[in-house]
Amino acid sequence: MARKSFFESSGLRTASLLGLGLVITSFAPSVRAHDAQGTVIARGAGTTIIEGGTGSTGGFIPVFTTLAFHAEEDSGTVTGDFECFARVPESGTGSGSAAFTVNAMYVTGRITGAVVNGDTATLTGTATITGLGAGSNVPFAIVVHGGGSGTTAVLTTGALVFHEILVEGSIEVRRKD
Repeated sequence: MARKSFFESSGLRTASLLGLGLVITSFAPSVRAHDAQGTVIARGAGTTIIEGGTGSTGGFIPVFTTLAFHAEEDSGTVTGDFECFARVPESGTGSGSAAFTVNAMYVTGRITGAVVNGDTATLTGTATITGLGAGSNVPFAIVVHGGGSGTTAVLTTGALVFHEILVEGSIEVRRKD
């Protein structure tokens, strides 16, 4: 006969899980939302595909990105962060063409400016970039449109321009009142 554990035999497993849930719930209100830092201007995250991939000179190889950002305004100062990680497949054709494991570009930056026009926000700042367009303190601008899958974003870093289509995730732009 199999021996039951202490938690199973005494009924404490259920009580322990309920207790853990109560502890977690009681601490949840003490965690403040990022909105508490200032007024949200724009925020979003998701997966995008670059329109035209690498283009004709690159053989039209698809490029997926993971995009995440937030921008807030507090007492007239715009702050925020921007992340974009671009991946290409191991090879242009064949078995590796669906494995998006090659780091083509990584952009990590601080947002210091924002202009909102309806459901569109233009966010600006400087970034550190590895891979394509590598450099430090590189000026960037990203124009984002509010919405879910199918909405667009255009990232400009130096002389490089990337037209992106959101395939998963969402972007929120708060209109100014």
